[in-house]
Amino acid sequence: NEGITATDLVLTVTHLLRQKGVVGKFVEFYGPGLKYLPLADRATIANMAPEYGATCGLFPIDAETIKYMELTNRDPHTVELVQQYMKAQGMWHDDHSVEPIFSDHLALNLSTVVPSVAGPRRPQDSVSLNHLPTAMQDFLDLNKIPDQSKAFSTENNIELHHGDIVIAAITSCTNTSNPSVMLAAGLLAKKAIKKGLSAKSWVKSSLAPGSKVVTDYLQKTDLQKYLNQLGFYLVGYGCTTCIGNSGPLNDDIAKTITDNQIVACAVLSGNRNFEGRIHPQVRANWLASPPLVVAYALAGTMKIDLHKDPIGMSTAGEKIYLKDIWPTPEEIAQALKLVSRTMFTKEYSEIFNGDDRWQAIHIASTKTYAWNEKSTYVKLPPYFENMKKTPDAPNDVKNARILAILGDSVTTDHISPAGSIKPDSPAGKYLMAHGIAVKDFNSYGARRGNHEVMMRGTFANIRIRNEMLHGIEGGYTKHFPDQKQLSIYDAAMEYKKENTPLVIFAGQEYGTGSSRDWAAKGTLLLGVKAVIAESFERIHRSNLIGMGVLPLELMNGITRKTVQLAGSEMISITGVANGLKPSTILTVQITRENGDSENIAVLCRIDTQNELNYYLHGGILQYVLRGLNA
Repeated sequence: NEGITATDLVLTVTHLLRQKGVVGKFVEFYGPGLKYLPLADRATIANMAPEYGATCGLFPIDAETIKYMELTNRDPHTVELVQQYMKAQGMWHDDHSVEPIFSDHLALNLSTVVPSVAGPRRPQDSVSLNHLPTAMQDFLDLNKIPDQSKAFSTENNIELHHGDIVIAAITSCTNTSNPSVMLAAGLLAKKAIKKGLSAKSWVKSSLAPGSKVVTDYLQKTDLQKYLNQLGFYLVGYGCTTCIGNSGPLNDDIAKTITDNQIVACAVLSGNRNFEGRIHPQVRANWLASPPLVVAYALAGTMKIDLHKDPIGMSTAGEKIYLKDIWPTPEEIAQALKLVSRTMFTKEYSEIFNGDDRWQAIHIASTKTYAWNEKSTYVKLPPYFENMKKTPDAPNDVKNARILAILGDSVTTDHISPAGSIKPDSPAGKYLMAHGIAVKDFNSYGARRGNHEVMMRGTFANIRIRNEMLHGIEGGYTKHFPDQKQLSIYDAAMEYKKENTPLVIFAGQEYGTGSSRDWAAKGTLLLGVKAVIAESFERIHRSNLIGMGVLPLELMNGITRKTVQLAGSEMISITGVANGLKPSTILTVQITRENGDSENIAVLCRIDTQNELNYYLHGGILQYVLRGLNA
C-alpha cells in the first residue's frame, strides 16, 4: 500500500515470527508477494533474523537478485555464474518454479501492513501509529508516573515532558542500506523545510549510514542539505546510536531528565531497542523507518498520533500533518533513478583506503603481537592460562552459589552492554585507577579488547533487574552467606576467593539480541559454570558452549518462579561427569538455607557432537588451539 515502508513490513514480520516462535529455524520467504519486494527490502527483512529469533531469514534467488548484483557493480562473470548455477541446481525462482516442501507455513498479506513503530523495549513489540499514544501512556503507567502531562523547565527555559524525544537517529546497517527509505527521509525533510517546519530544540538528531554510497545519492539528489537543516548531519558510518554510541545529551537537557526522573524517548531506524542500550538517560526506545524518524524529530514527542494530530505549524500559521509532507511513490521512484552503478564502483574501490590519519598509522610487522602491558584497550586475555595438552574430564558442579536470578527476554545487551561506562561502575573505577579520565572512558564496545573492563561490565546494564533484589535496577546482587549487597562483579570476585562456583538462573528467551561474544566471555570470566534458563536464544546458547559454560533448560513446566528461589540456595549439578552427551538429562540439586533440598531435571542444551567437543575442551578457543598443536 502507498505510504508503507520496508521498515513497517519488517517490524510486522518480526512481531509475527516472534509470536510463531522460530528460534533455531531457517525461515524462507516465498509466495506471490515476493515479486513486489525489491532486493533492498528483502535484505532489510532478512537482516532482522536475530530479532525474530531465527537462525537465518532467506529469500530465493531470482531476476531481482541479478538486477541488484548488476547495480552494485558485481563482476559480470560472477553474476552470470550465480544465475546459471542456481538454475542448474533447481533453486532459481520465477513464475514457473515448483514450491519447495516446508516443515511449516505462516501467511502474511502485504496489504494488511500499516505504518508502525516498535518498542519501547523490544523490536518485536510493534505498534501502529494510531495506537502509539496509548502504548506510550501504558509505559508511563508502568513506570508509575503520577502526572504524565507535567512540564519541566530546563535552565535554558526549554520545557520537557514525559514522552518527549531527546534522540532521533537515522542509523543501522539494516535501514540505511535501503535507498527507498533513505531517500524518503530526505524527501520528507525537504517538504518539511518548504512548509517552514523545524526539529524541536530538545531533540539530538544524527545520520549514520551503513555505506558511503548513501552519502553519494543523498548529495546527488540534493536532499542532504534538507536533512542538515533539521539536524540530521552525517556523524560517521557504521554503529553509532543503534549500539549506544549516541554521545552525551546537552548538559541542560540531561540534568533536567535526571533531576525530575523524566521518561525520555529515543526514536531510531535501528534493529534493536533493548533497555539501557541506546542511552542511559532514555527509558523508552522506539524503532521506526528513516522518514518516520525525521517526522518524530519534527513532532518532538512520542505521545502523538501522526495520523490525525498536526506535526507542527507552517510559517503561515497553518497546521501541518504527516500526510502533507509524506513523499509519494512517484517522488521516491524519481529519486531512485539517480542511484547509479558508478556510485558503488567508486565507493567499493576505495573502501580500504581510509583517510590520511588512517594511512599514517604505523603497524609493526611481527610474527606475534607485542602486548603493551600499560594499554587499557588491548590486554592479554587469560583463556589459555594453565591449559594442558589434553583436557581434563568434565566434572559435576558442586555447592555453587547463585550469582543472579534474571527474568524473561534478558538480552545480550543486559548481559554485556556496549555503550557508555559509568564512573561509579566497576569498569569505571578500574579505568580511573589506571589514570583514565572520565571524558576518555569511551565505551564498552571500544574497550572489548580488554577483558578487565569487559568482565567488570558483565551484567552491568543499568536496566537489568536481579530478582534477588526487589525494586533495584542495575548490576547488583547479594553475596551469601553474609547477604551483603555488592556489584555483580565484586560478588563474583568474592566467590572466586572462596573457590565457590557460580550459576545463573533466568526466564524465557535468555540471550536475545545480537551475538555479542562478550556476553558469553564475561559470564565465564566471572566464574559462572552453568546458566539455568526456561529457554535460550540460539546464538547466545551456542556462544556459552563456545566459552565452556553449560546451558541448562528447565523442564516439565518448572520455572525459576515455581522453584521459589531466594538466592541463598546452594546448587549442585550432577550427570556431567557420567559421560556427557548432547541433549542429555542432568539433575540440579537445590539446597535451601534450612537444609531442605530438592532435585529437578534439566535438559542439557548442548545440542550437537561438535558443541560437545567444544565444551569438553573448555571452549572453542582451546579446542582450536589443541587442534593446531595436534
